[in-house]
Amino acid sequence: DAVVKISILAKASSTPTNGVPGLDMEQLPEQFRRFFEQLPQNPAPGPAPGQPRGAGFGSGFIISEDGYVITNAHVVDNAAEIRVGLHDRREYEAELIGSDPASDIALLKLEADGLPVVTMGDSDSLRVGEWVLAIGSPFGFEHTATQGIVSALARSLPDDTYVPFIQTDVAVNPGNSGGPLFNTDGEVVGVNSQIYSRSGGYQGLSFSIPINVAISIADQLKENGFATRGWLGVGIQNVDQALAESFGLSKPSGALVTQVTANSPADNGGLVIGDIILKFNGKSVNYSSALPPIVGAVRPGKTVEVEVLRNNKSTLLNVTIEPLDEGQKVSMREKPDPVDESRLGIKAVDLDQEQRESMNVDTGVAVSTVMPNSAAADAGIRQGDVIVSLNREKVDSVDELERLVRDAPDNQAIPVLVQRNNAPMFLALMLPKATG
Repeated sequence: DAVVKISILAKASSTPTNGVPGLDMEQLPEQFRRFFEQLPQNPAPGPAPGQPRGAGFGSGFIISEDGYVITNAHVVDNAAEIRVGLHDRREYEAELIGSDPASDIALLKLEADGLPVVTMGDSDSLRVGEWVLAIGSPFGFEHTATQGIVSALARSLPDDTYVPFIQTDVAVNPGNSGGPLFNTDGEVVGVNSQIYSRSGGYQGLSFSIPINVAISIADQLKENGFATRGWLGVGIQNVDQALAESFGLSKPSGALVTQVTANSPADNGGLVIGDIILKFNGKSVNYSSALPPIVGAVRPGKTVEVEVLRNNKSTLLNVTIEPLDEGQKVSMREKPDPVDESRLGIKAVDLDQEQRESMNVDTGVAVSTVMPNSAAADAGIRQGDVIVSLNREKVDSVDELERLVRDAPDNQAIPVLVQRNNAPMFLALMLPKATG
């Protein structure tokens, strides 16, 4: 009874429909868009410019008797009017309290009282293999139930850094978005959000926002009208087998710090480039993708304990989290007169201060050439990379790089930090025995 159907009337679009009523050109695949763009204009059947257009729909669920409803942010995005239909066929116009695109959660308010509410579960207690049930309005068919199992937990998707998705094989289709995912005790454990599909319909993979994340965001939306999330201020990458060996780990694990923003929580807390974050706020970080949602879930102002591996030793740090602030962009330039680095297998050039500032590095040399079948090529070093450090020591000049390469051990994986396309990353380098 607490599951609702959400219907929206979207705001007017300036995109022409080319004579096809209700057609949203922005939602079409490129090949179809080109076809419809060739059709003659015929504005008569569609809405006049500036008028609301098109009806969309999704799902949601009531979390309080006085009418608060959770749904997806993308369901109500660009809505001029939102209407919520209940199980007993009553309808209400809803007020949008707040929307958080980063987590895809929106909070609505109905002017009503004594409404049925869902029972909240604990998404942190979910286990792979548990049976789950989705209820929503796929393709507009109200109160449709589909079932399956939890396929994976804490799944990271490319465009959703701050959500550790629940992956299921429950049939979720357009219209299910924003509806609840129940466990077998009838408790809501997730908010259905996305599907993996090549056809536009269900193909065996669906993704839900954990209810613990959704409630945290909804509480912030109710209190402030917007949501904030924790910011650490590091760049990270995953640890593969070669990097694990070069840093002295027994197996690949953790988030390798490739960049620390000046005056960030990480910088103020003592994190440095080359640290491997193993635990954050008491939670294990097995993959680098696991760290952002853990950090994002921490309220700004809270001090948390961070366990890092540094110089083959475990170190505990206390870091005070701040509100998230987006990153920055830098440009890259080159300088001529390369110097040969034969053992490493590159030609490198020094950078002046202006070039370093434009590349957002404090130190480093630029790689102008990578020799085929060299140690550098095997490690993945590319032309245009900036070598920032080698074997945990800064590279201030080509002369310094020559010394570090000369002193480096033979046939043993060592870490090399490079800046590539404005982003730092570690590579595992194995140098051959020096000759001459």
